[in-house]
Amino acid sequence: MGKKGKKEKKGRGAEKTAAKMEKKVSKRSRKEETFLYNELYTYNIRKDSWAKVEIPNPPPRRCAHQAVVVPQCGGQLWIFGGEFASPNGEQFYHYKDLWVLHLATKTWEQVRSPGGPSGRSGHRMVAWKRQLILFGGFHESTRDYIYYNDVYAFNLDTFTWSKLSPAGAGPTPRSGCHMSVTPQGGIVIYGGYSKQRVKKDVDKGTQHADMFLLKFEEGREGRWVWTRINPSGAKPTPRSGFSGAMAPNHQTLLFGGVCDEEEEESLEGDFLNDLHFYDTTKNRWFAGQLKGPKSEKRKRRRGMKVEPEGANKPESEGVSAQAPLEVVREVVAEDGTVVTIKQLLTAPGPAGQPQSDEDDSPEEVGGPAVEPCPRSNAMLAVKHGRLYLYGGMFEAGDRQVTLSDLYCLDLHKMEEWTALVEADPETQEWLEESDSESSSAGEGAEGGEEDEDGSSEEDG
Repeated sequence: MGKKGKKEKKGRGAEKTAAKMEKKVSKRSRKEETFLYNELYTYNIRKDSWAKVEIPNPPPRRCAHQAVVVPQCGGQLWIFGGEFASPNGEQFYHYKDLWVLHLATKTWEQVRSPGGPSGRSGHRMVAWKRQLILFGGFHESTRDYIYYNDVYAFNLDTFTWSKLSPAGAGPTPRSGCHMSVTPQGGIVIYGGYSKQRVKKDVDKGTQHADMFLLKFEEGREGRWVWTRINPSGAKPTPRSGFSGAMAPNHQTLLFGGVCDEEEEESLEGDFLNDLHFYDTTKNRWFAGQLKGPKSEKRKRRRGMKVEPEGANKPESEGVSAQAPLEVVREVVAEDGTVVTIKQLLTAPGPAGQPQSDEDDSPEEVGGPAVEPCPRSNAMLAVKHGRLYLYGGMFEAGDRQVTLSDLYCLDLHKMEEWTALVEADPETQEWLEESDSESSSAGEGAEGGEEDEDGSSEEDG
């Protein structure tokens, strides 16, 4: 296909702009609503149940913040930043406040310490020794936006902030990256997203796929240093909105995300549900493919021994061993709208960890696997070698669907996902226009520390 002429492209862009403006006006007339929460829930692994924890004086409602657990003083949960939006969208601002939940006493405390990061969302924060290290993020207002690549440290003993100035060439400004601590004491930054204005009212997004190591060099000066690293292996495709966690054997785990296909004034995303492992000791990526149920594999092996030689060769060497299987799922909204989700399931293959020769042979795909549907912004946690995945969101046309399902995967066996709480189509939350009257614009933001540059901005 040849390139389209500039005149035709410009015309299409104008049509898209007009359609977007019409849609925006239509949404406002129907009062689109956004709901944020400041609720705290715990999941009991043994009882397989959720419980809401009621603790007085929590942080104000928000999203896109960061939370880190540390063992100090019987366990603490630290939260920094994020963003607030009123239900009718007329108020939006970023937080720059710092909170700690004392797990032993079940009490919230706002820690006021000068010299910290500016208000932001999409930043990343990790616990490093007796400090919290924070990187990047973005700040957006009705007038402009800015992405950050600054680094801050919060001392958990003195409760003081300090801005770091690492030597070397570090990552470009970005938000939504992956940040984790290596066994050697370094901090890895991978990927992320940023955008820049290419011309009036037109922004160009970038999905980063580079990787950097932030390391503290012991010595008289005790300085921090950036180094760019280039891992080998099967790297993840460029994406944003992916989720990360620390897996066993010093590996970093990445799940899902969205790959945006961006044209001028148009943006479409392909949502993903694949797994990738990064081995920090080998500096290598592995594709996290599942082996399939062990009992089923044994049955297949027994069957193959009994049947005549070569009887199943065309099938095993053909479509069933390597060809992806297309699975179609339907999600029904409360208003009766049916959204069809199509996804390709690859045949079980080598997992992220080394396998024995017995497990290397490809197996047949016996049917649709139980697994999380493609999504972005899911929450991940690893406990006792098991990966727990909760929620996230995906888009279907102009709709955004918020998920509340829960899955588990044994990272040592890497056989199959287990659905602990399946998605209920009748309770899916559709983030779209609502005919109900909007709530008060200033509701629920008391007690937080807003960024002075972006507080209470009216949506013009």
